[in-house]
Amino acid sequence: MVTGYLEILRARHAARLLVGTLVGRLPNATAAIALVLFVRAEGGSYSLAGALAAVYGVANAVGQPVLGRAVDLLGQPRVQLPAAVVSAMGMSAFALLGIGDLGAAYASVALAGLATPPLEGGLRALWPSVLRREDQVHTAYAMDAVAQEVMYTVGPLLVTVCVSLWSPRSALLVLSALGVVGALSVVVSAPSRAWRSAPREAHWLGALRSPGLVALLVAFLFVGSALGAMTVAALSYAEDRGGDVVYGWLMAAVGLGALLGGLVYGARPRLGEPARRLRLLVALLAACHLPLVLVPDVVPMVLSTVLAGVFLAPAIACAFVLVDRHAPAGTVTEAFSWLVTTFTVGASLGTGLAGPVVEAGGAPWGFALPAAAGAVSLLVLVGTRGVLTVPVGPVPSVPLPENDPNQALEPRFSSVDRA
Repeated sequence: MVTGYLEILRARHAARLLVGTLVGRLPNATAAIALVLFVRAEGGSYSLAGALAAVYGVANAVGQPVLGRAVDLLGQPRVQLPAAVVSAMGMSAFALLGIGDLGAAYASVALAGLATPPLEGGLRALWPSVLRREDQVHTAYAMDAVAQEVMYTVGPLLVTVCVSLWSPRSALLVLSALGVVGALSVVVSAPSRAWRSAPREAHWLGALRSPGLVALLVAFLFVGSALGAMTVAALSYAEDRGGDVVYGWLMAAVGLGALLGGLVYGARPRLGEPARRLRLLVALLAACHLPLVLVPDVVPMVLSTVLAGVFLAPAIACAFVLVDRHAPAGTVTEAFSWLVTTFTVGASLGTGLAGPVVEAGGAPWGFALPAAAGAVSLLVLVGTRGVLTVPVGPVPSVPLPENDPNQALEPRFSSVDRA
């Protein structure tokens, strides 16, 4: 199963880029829990902690596509590292100033979220220039989706370790420093320095002028909503069956399911047209949430939650392929960043909607929301299959000059081949 992943990691620069990106994204992956712990340690309320986390999330959602477009225009080193430094400065300022001045606290957190570098989209733009074959790029997308699940599992553990050894303030400062180190590791690498976006047509909509990309983003708004609703429904279920311990098991089970699904998906040949494959994966994702509506006892519930996560990482990995194919010329980083933003906004909407639904109907109705959101996502994919099946994306990287010492880094295939 792991042979395909080992082949990717043995490729020159691949392991460094993957690890550097994951380390650079730690501040973003852990922001919510680190903010809550710090605010509570400072004597602030849960409402204040939630408001600050929401400000960070909204600012992050706004900043990702903007910075992604800047990367496409200016290159990775000129945007990624300065953005990481500014984001770290914002979060460090918040950690040092505390919550005494709420205006400064909100401004610092907003700056940290807004300036979060689009490392996630940047890595996916780099894969075609690092790997030799189309199937390797697809495997790298699957490995990327799996690595996300590992990061979102390890990240909170790292926060708790920092808090236990030092303090919540130290956790914010350490994570901010790690974010800069990760971004630095990526941007000084040869692929990042050599990467250039394809020539782009000037258009104010940027990547959003692609109908296929817009259709995919709408579909993944609802996939994100399913995940957001799941977190609230699981909390409601756990309150009557063991509290935080059961809730932790349920959330870990989702991650485990996604991890297992991503490993299997990346290790097997992917046959057929990606848009058709994505429809199947989203249909299975929605269907696997249905057993949760029965709210069984804890052990069957945990196993059902593992099943509910199995098709999440494969669906995300398949979406990466379609983003690459439908991104207009010169907008690949921006397009991937839009997917991140849409998924994040969808998760927030799902969380917000699940709250009143759970209060009115209890956990069963809360668990019905992810299945319903998955069904709506499938309807969007079916209704837009015409534009999703036709690839329009050009090559994400342009060939390097003949005398460039890094010429070996250029893609071995074009986007026409990948289409």
